[in-house]
Amino acid sequence: MKLSLKIEEFAMLILGVFLFTKLDYSWWWFAGLFLVPDIGMLGYLASDKIGAYSYNIFHHKGIAIAIYLMGIMLDHAFLQLSGIMLFAHSSFDRCFGYGLKYEKGFKFTHLGEIGT
Repeated sequence: MKLSLKIEEFAMLILGVFLFTKLDYSWWWFAGLFLVPDIGMLGYLASDKIGAYSYNIFHHKGIAIAIYLMGIMLDHAFLQLSGIMLFAHSSFDRCFGYGLKYEKGFKFTHLGEIGT
């Protein structure tokens, strides 16, 4: 089952890359912004609870899709870009088992414990 989930997440990463190609941005934007959602990990400096909350905000695909759709409705390319980057990055992370976090620590995710 884990392999199936990773394949599905990889397909969503490819979808994110495809949607990016439909925007009028250079590829350096994709490369430069790809790791920006990891800023959500800074919450772990305060506590596991705050870290899980901030990480999940920056890695939630529903939020990413909502931002992207808002960008389409408002014809706002930067919102579309932001949604795509959040979506693609989250899919990339999940390919490696980094899912949404539980409050008990960084390694406890909705996909299971990281490293096991």
